[in-house]
Amino acid sequence: MEVNHILSKHILTEAKGYLDIGFTHSLNPYSGCAFSCKYCYVREMPIQTFKDVPWGEWLDVKTNAAENYRNEIVKLRRKNKPVNIFMSSATDPYQPIERNANLTRGILQEMVENPPDFLQIQTRSPLITRDIDLLQKLQEKCGVLVSMTVETDREDIKRIFAPYAPGIALRIKALKTVHEAGITTQASISPVLPFTPDFPKLLEGIVEHIWIDTLMIGDGLMGKRSERLGMPQLFDEHELSKWYRKDIHVLVVKYFNQFFPSDMIRVSKKEAFPRKWHKLVFLLPLLVIGQLSKYNLNILYLLLQ
Repeated sequence: MEVNHILSKHILTEAKGYLDIGFTHSLNPYSGCAFSCKYCYVREMPIQTFKDVPWGEWLDVKTNAAENYRNEIVKLRRKNKPVNIFMSSATDPYQPIERNANLTRGILQEMVENPPDFLQIQTRSPLITRDIDLLQKLQEKCGVLVSMTVETDREDIKRIFAPYAPGIALRIKALKTVHEAGITTQASISPVLPFTPDFPKLLEGIVEHIWIDTLMIGDGLMGKRSERLGMPQLFDEHELSKWYRKDIHVLVVKYFNQFFPSDMIRVSKKEAFPRKWHKLVFLLPLLVIGQLSKYNLNILYLLLQ
């Protein structure tokens, strides 16, 4: 792994494209990713295509990330701008090096002092359990959602598509630990990979949301990036072609609805921003300027259930 420690000009990036449906900013503490999942759409983005080093073999550590966050959110607050953050869109905030680098932890510490309105942490690393103390404090000040990528319940499938990523059993255990700590959790089946009929049962009682995304609709180019990454051939090579279809999300939703209420399940871009936080963001301006009566506060409470 080629590791570079860099000073970044900024840490908050205005949300566009896939995330521009409620999120206002993305936050990537690192560039590059040691997990090197074969299906990762970032492989086909400029951040990698202009690199000489292969994806999964380089990592930039943004050493001033926490300082940048503090400075940038102060400026946004002066302008009364909403701040709904997706961390992270082009890396995993819990890279293996995070265990010692404490970059993401430093950002969370700053967030406790200067919270956003909403934070979604997207990860596939059990290391997130290390920061439960900060997540609990942050959840008292803003919306927090921990979204764990669990694209399958089959370790053999994970080894084909994401051999360097943490094991599925470890991710499920971490998700349960975070949930039991009182933090809102989500299982991100993203992208959908072949799973067993018992997959939903693993998630029962440990998540508030299930997010379903696919290689066809979640790569930002309606499957074109996934095609360039050789996903159709990889599925075919392992006799999994029946899972590589444009309507796979429809079938998965139908199956998971046998185990979970429909309002727990969300699908790809149009529902990527959690429903209850859409409601909160709508009412936040009134709350800030003191125009929510006791009656309206009760309505707000009901909306968030």
